[in-house]
Amino acid sequence: MNNGSGTPVAASVAAGTTLRIRLESNVGSDTSRPRDRVSGRLVEPLTVDGRTVVPSGSRVAGRVVEAVESGRVKGRGRLSLRFSSLTSSRTDDTYPIETRTWTKVAPATKKKDAATIGLPAAGGAVVGALVGGGKGAAIGAAAGGGTGTAVVLSTRGKEVRLGEGALLVVRLTEPVTVER
Repeated sequence: MNNGSGTPVAASVAAGTTLRIRLESNVGSDTSRPRDRVSGRLVEPLTVDGRTVVPSGSRVAGRVVEAVESGRVKGRGRLSLRFSSLTSSRTDDTYPIETRTWTKVAPATKKKDAATIGLPAAGGAVVGALVGGGKGAAIGAAAGGGTGTAVVLSTRGKEVRLGEGALLVVRLTEPVTVER
């Protein structure tokens, strides 16, 4: 659009505007590194005063800010992304953008870990009780619990992984001026 004189009119997309992005990259807390590139496309157009200024399907690019692999006993996987450019699919014009950092932390595995330790301990106690009574139950529980603990100590927790097609929602932290 122009103002009638052939001069393009600029529109400002406000800070706080939500961007819904469908990823075109695979990223993960255990597979990505800070500064790795990440890309996607807008799922919904950006509008100002009811008019589309950046159509859906426009490219969005950014970087991995943080990628932390889960630990064996402590530390959950964590992945953070931030987007820094927007390329209109209508005009191919590229605009610098600033978004809030999108972060996801892997779920805790404490309940699973407790079951991994507790079930072998209980099984060992039952077998020990059948074979050697009360003293056998205590020995069996210790042996079973030790086996479960060894499994927990040698296994990493869950990771954060996003594949192509994953949907992210981020907000602009600064306004973006685009020509329409």
